[in-house]
Amino acid sequence: MTNRFAIRSFRRRRLIDMKKRLAFSVMAVVLLTFSAAVYAQTKPVTIVHWYWADNPKYSAEMQKIAADFNATNGKGITVVAQEYPWDGGAYSETLFRAVMGGGGPDTSSFKLTSTPLFTANGLLVNLDSYLEKWKDRDKIDPSLYDTMRKASGTKSVYVMPWNTQILYVYYRPSLLKKAGISVPKTYAEFLEACKKLTMDTNGDGKTDVYGFGMRGAKGGQEPWGSFIWARGGNFDDMTTPQAVQGMQDFIDLYKNGYAPPTAPMDGFNEIIANFKSGKTAMTIHHIGSSIGMVETFGDDVDAFAFPGGVGRWTSMGDTENVILKSSKNKDAAFEWVAYLATGKGQEAWCTATGNVPVSKDVQQLPFFQNNRFMKVSIEGAPYAGIFPILDTTTEWINTIWPNTVAAALTSKISAAEAMKTLQKGLWGK
Repeated sequence: MTNRFAIRSFRRRRLIDMKKRLAFSVMAVVLLTFSAAVYAQTKPVTIVHWYWADNPKYSAEMQKIAADFNATNGKGITVVAQEYPWDGGAYSETLFRAVMGGGGPDTSSFKLTSTPLFTANGLLVNLDSYLEKWKDRDKIDPSLYDTMRKASGTKSVYVMPWNTQILYVYYRPSLLKKAGISVPKTYAEFLEACKKLTMDTNGDGKTDVYGFGMRGAKGGQEPWGSFIWARGGNFDDMTTPQAVQGMQDFIDLYKNGYAPPTAPMDGFNEIIANFKSGKTAMTIHHIGSSIGMVETFGDDVDAFAFPGGVGRWTSMGDTENVILKSSKNKDAAFEWVAYLATGKGQEAWCTATGNVPVSKDVQQLPFFQNNRFMKVSIEGAPYAGIFPILDTTTEWINTIWPNTVAAALTSKISAAEAMKTLQKGLWGK
């Protein structure tokens, strides 16, 4: 009896011991698997990032941002930020040649106008799968992703949003008060304001202040586009009655004397000089001009988003980021461009440069909300866009648009004829 009991006790202890060892073995396997996964995630990875900077201050800021990311990402990712000169746009050519030659970075600052060239050669990572599972995806307005898709001419996103510059209308509050009008809320009110702000202030029978500082020379296609869309037109077919009416509105501002006589030849420098000298009451540009405006006028300068009519559009300048397909560490590369888009890097860069953030969270920070020009930029961002990026776009902007608009403003051709020329010049038909 005693022996039988002893045998049963021995077997129980042995069974318990076997269960313990089995449990230990399972736990060991789990820990080893977890450790391997953690190691895979934190295995040191180096990402090379190319960027350009407008000045040494901005370059130093990018180096700080990279250093902060390296110290805080917790995934063993090290970004090496390398500066290359913008060189009037030659940066994009330098990047293209480097990647086509088998070199180049993992990620790079980028302009949307370069998208077709890079996607046609299969050089950019399609970001759709990354964006689908990205927790911060909705912190960026959907309209901006749409703009990225349009740039590629596909239904996919190849370019990661970073920061923008949104065109809006500068105005002088004192002149609006003098004219007895308030800030325009609609397109019709804007056209009326251009008329009422055109004034003879000293009674000599000559116009001293023109309502609108029109840019008829190169670069003027951007503010001009707002007129086309406000009437319900667009850039896909510029010969529609709506688009032609928008062109006619633009012409009428000049023909009726609501814009300076020099408007057909006025470029950026001229419209800014005319506004600062008091020659014009309103003009269109982005936040990049705001510091100079405040230096000139103090509190007597403000801005409003170009108002809508049937439609609404304003021009968006951009600086974005891309992941090159040649990168061997694409997941890590996405962590970096995401940090620039919605992380601490977004706030730091836009605070330092004065560009408009794409992150909704960053847009709501006091630094941006307390700046009246930044606030107007953010207001206009959801309907901001770009011109179609085609093989013909550069010539259209530099030559066809200014020459055609100059002819229309000086009554050499009609609005309808001008729009036919612009349509053919951009689209080839």
